[in-house]
Amino acid sequence: MLTLSTKIEQLKKVGPSYLKRLKQLKIKTIRDLFFHFPHRYDDFSQIIPISQLKKGQTATICGKISKIKTSQTWQKRMNITEAMIEDETGTIRAVWFNQPYLVQTLSQGKIVNLSGKVTFAGKTLCLSNPVYELVRSLKVRPFYYNLFNKKVVVKRSDLDYLDFTHTGRLVPIYHETAGLSSRYLRYLIKPLLFLADKIADFLPDLIKKEFSLVNLNQAIKQIHFPDNLQSAQAARQRLGFDELFLIHLFTLKQKQKLAQEKATTIPFEEKLIKSFVKSLSFKLTDDQRIAAWQIFQDLAKPRPMNRLLNGDVGSGKTVVALMAALETAKAGYQVALMAPTEILAKQHFQTSKDFLKKSNLRIALLTRTETKVRPFDSTTLQSKVVVKRSDLETSISRSQLKKQISQGKIDIIIGTHAIIQEDIAFKNLVLAIVDEQHRFGVEQRAALQRKIKRIEDGLLTTPHLLSLTATPIPRTLALTIHGDLDISLLKEMPKGRQKIITKIVVPADRQKTYNFIKKQVKQKKQVFVICPLIDESEKLSARGGLAFGSEIKSVTQEYEKLSQKVFPKLKIAMLHGKLKPKEKEEIMKKFKQGKTDILISTSVVEVGIDVPNATVMLIEGSDRFGLAQLHQFRGRIGRGPDQSHCFLFTDSKAKKTYQRLKAVLKAKDGFELAEKDLKIRGPGDFTGIRQWGLPDLTMASLNDLELIQKTRLAVQQVLENNLLTPVLEKKLKQFQKLIHLE
Repeated sequence: MLTLSTKIEQLKKVGPSYLKRLKQLKIKTIRDLFFHFPHRYDDFSQIIPISQLKKGQTATICGKISKIKTSQTWQKRMNITEAMIEDETGTIRAVWFNQPYLVQTLSQGKIVNLSGKVTFAGKTLCLSNPVYELVRSLKVRPFYYNLFNKKVVVKRSDLDYLDFTHTGRLVPIYHETAGLSSRYLRYLIKPLLFLADKIADFLPDLIKKEFSLVNLNQAIKQIHFPDNLQSAQAARQRLGFDELFLIHLFTLKQKQKLAQEKATTIPFEEKLIKSFVKSLSFKLTDDQRIAAWQIFQDLAKPRPMNRLLNGDVGSGKTVVALMAALETAKAGYQVALMAPTEILAKQHFQTSKDFLKKSNLRIALLTRTETKVRPFDSTTLQSKVVVKRSDLETSISRSQLKKQISQGKIDIIIGTHAIIQEDIAFKNLVLAIVDEQHRFGVEQRAALQRKIKRIEDGLLTTPHLLSLTATPIPRTLALTIHGDLDISLLKEMPKGRQKIITKIVVPADRQKTYNFIKKQVKQKKQVFVICPLIDESEKLSARGGLAFGSEIKSVTQEYEKLSQKVFPKLKIAMLHGKLKPKEKEEIMKKFKQGKTDILISTSVVEVGIDVPNATVMLIEGSDRFGLAQLHQFRGRIGRGPDQSHCFLFTDSKAKKTYQRLKAVLKAKDGFELAEKDLKIRGPGDFTGIRQWGLPDLTMASLNDLELIQKTRLAVQQVLENNLLTPVLEKKLKQFQKLIHLE
């Protein structure tokens, strides 16, 4: 007995090799198969008599194979399979390359559908590499002829009842993996679709009626094998609505729940904050002042803050976060700042020491490999003794630091996910700051929230949560995926920063750029070189995924080329994610100290690297990155007083590639660029499907402002009218495990 929960290895058509490939696509059950949606369709629905075919037309023919043979070309040693197909109106040749096995399947005398593009071979029409499907029924569509039985004429009205799989219809095309084709997925899914009737429809009837949505089982069937374009669109509308509806329902319920929880109030200390701002060597932007004031107001309320500080690269998010940390710590409570990488955690530790050096606060660094404390006390600060830099921080054993954290002797704890280990206990943690929040897993954030609840006046209180992100998010997208968060935006850049000069570099101008780099290094400036790969064995596709045969620069290749051929006299280092933490730290330390001229790296430098002396960013294979990511890379330079330059290298001659990269040159800020990126690449690429776990169909729906508004309205109706059924509650719990939201 097959059910939706039946594991795919129990299906007859799934052997060990296919099982491995299906699991790479996260398909483990029949239910998973149904929710692996096609991303487009080939329109092979027009079945045309051979005599009516025209060059350039995409069509399906139905005919008898009168001749078929396979031969091998002498020069290229390529197998060519040729067949002659005839119907009552004419004959056409079909050609397949390197598919000699077809002569066994498509033998002479069989009736076959062929779908594809009509081309010229010499002076005659031909079908090149058409999709094929054997016809085993006496019904043929969509024109009449008596090919099967000379005495029977098949009427056109009979043709609509024949249900093809690979031809003669809208044919679903799926995202594939090596060795797993759309043809195989169609072959697997179609016979199982009767089980779609077993899927519980979680949407209330009232909502389906009001928003004109088809039933879920109908949507599942029609998304895979639609009767026509209208049916496919109705299915996409329903399934896109479902996922957006669940996102909104989840976030709004989270917001309702959070509003009922209690938090420690932190009164605004105007004198303290004014003193801190006055001590800064720069003037805060208006956006920073507004965001800080919003955060201070949140902290003063008896319910937990849940705010996202969304700022462009270099807009000054850290100093705003540290103002909140200062006020909380000075009120006698602990603050935790969690970063996704050791490099970023150490940078925050250094920044905190610099900005809060007069605050008399104890700040600790806690990562997998390192524990440090900045041990200032009041006597040191008030004395006239000059404090050496070496005295500003001391190493401390892990057990000592854990003990001091649990006793409340550490005011601000900065670290990676090591902060949320089971053996780390806080005494009075009231504010949690999560940097680059989208990089943390669901379990890691859940563990942080569990650990930092505390008892105050007999009540369980929830900590204030401030999330930071340097990825500018378009407003419509932010309101959807972060519906439970209040959002503060930092669009304004600190005054005095020069605009980075950005250029697209084609292969012919490569040497000019290298000459420019030599001049910059002579002037004691430093250079970043970014590559999309680590070594030659890894290959990237145009969409950023792994694929074979691509000629993209790898870090190791680029290191060898630049260090041996292009810049043999310069000091060059290599940085990537496969290095050990100690190795990364040493490489970055030397680069920051100016001991390295050029740092060749993967996207590990996208966030958390601050080297004011670096004035050049060279990005190899720039067309392989999203626009928002290119903007992140560019933000690693331009942090000092000198003019900085960013060079986008590309070997692509495609017009679309040039248009995309030109957007990086023209955009005024990261938010404008993010809007362009959203339109060009889609939100699936923009937010990162690996982080979200949402299907492409949903991600595409995030571009549909009207649909976003409809689903939000539907959720409000469900909550106001108490339409949360047990089926909907169960679906929401299942969905909650998939998404990646704060």
